[in-house]
Amino acid sequence: MTETFDFSAAVKKPLIMAAIAGLVCLIIGVASGVMGGGHHEAAHDDHAPKVEHAAGHDAHAEAAHGDAHATGGHHEEFSWTKRVWTSLWHNGVFFLGIAAAGILFFAVQYAAQAGWSAPVQRIPLAMGNWLPIGGGIIIVLFTVFNHDLFHWTHDYLYEKGTPTYDAILDGKRSFLNVPFFIGRMVAYVALWTVMFFQLKKNALAEDENGGDQYWFRGRKLSAIYIILFAVTGVTASWDWLMSIDPHWFSTLYGWYVIASWWVTGLAFICMTVVLLKENGYLKEVNANHIHDLGKYVFAFSVFWTYLWFSQFLLIYYANIPEETIYFVERLQTGPYKALFFINILINFIFPFLFLMTRDSKRHGIFLKIACPAVIFGHWIDFYLMVAPGILKGNGGLTFIDLGFFLIFGVAFIWVFLTNLAKSPLVALNHPMMEEAKHHHI
Repeated sequence: MTETFDFSAAVKKPLIMAAIAGLVCLIIGVASGVMGGGHHEAAHDDHAPKVEHAAGHDAHAEAAHGDAHATGGHHEEFSWTKRVWTSLWHNGVFFLGIAAAGILFFAVQYAAQAGWSAPVQRIPLAMGNWLPIGGGIIIVLFTVFNHDLFHWTHDYLYEKGTPTYDAILDGKRSFLNVPFFIGRMVAYVALWTVMFFQLKKNALAEDENGGDQYWFRGRKLSAIYIILFAVTGVTASWDWLMSIDPHWFSTLYGWYVIASWWVTGLAFICMTVVLLKENGYLKEVNANHIHDLGKYVFAFSVFWTYLWFSQFLLIYYANIPEETIYFVERLQTGPYKALFFINILINFIFPFLFLMTRDSKRHGIFLKIACPAVIFGHWIDFYLMVAPGILKGNGGLTFIDLGFFLIFGVAFIWVFLTNLAKSPLVALNHPMMEEAKHHHI
């Protein structure tokens, strides 16, 4: 008997309520911004060569205390509207990456010839339906508000002989320029979306026709997607996140971002499986499948921490001002200092201790606590990648950020559940299904 998900009114109601709550938070945040004043000078501009190429403690102290620095005397104004564009960018990139990570999980299972995951593979596949929507959002957002989001887009930085000229950014101009940047964005989103639709088409054809040929084709398509995402996921993180701080760079950054997207996607998949199972779906799924998903969340929380610590330790140990300024901003600037430590607490210490035991990874009551915490924790992680470089000392989580998190989250889940309900919840003719039914660990 074909098992299908019913996206009923009972399921839609809490989502609608969450969306309304997000809208209320957004209205409160915008109203606070309007009443709090219009424009004032940015707390500091760390992109100025004066800061980044100063030697020793003085450069760190100036950046940490939010002194107003401007390239050659150019002062940038801060407006509350900048919080809106920053939050839109933060949430747009975050949820787009979760969708791409869902397809990566689906592809990894096929490429590895994994049998245990056959009953849950339609869940990560349905996450990919957000790709064209989320991709379209960030493309439009960058096209319209690039000057508010990315320092390197300002023309005055490239006028030689003027006080505002920035030789470092001029040297990167062949890569960091608006037309090429938009072209890369379109290419990334298009590649991920095309590969997703090919994988989805193949999976649905397997449902209708059966036969091993679809499984073998799925393996080939999955291998292609994994390679493409390994390259474009890294370069997308350079573009969409690292270039927010265009004088700073880290060779580990791309893998760090992918790890954050990946573990967030795993947490979303695990939480969805648990909730569906508790509501009478996924009859072929047992505690052993849930245990494996819990192990994924546990293991890659540790892997994310390994990358975080590797990047931090090398920069800390080398103590080069051009590199350490990135962490100085996040450790010594008031709006971000607490979030810096909360990030480590939620994304490593909590899941490491909470999911360490075998039972905690096999029972929904534990995973329904751990998975949402990991998702929210990595949302904070992405906030720390985005906000300090754009908002400087004017950052800090506000009702605007919370509102957009709820609105984007509801939109993502709505698209996900709508498409999950359109096809069989469990693959009908997957050749590994019989093996999955007897999965035991």
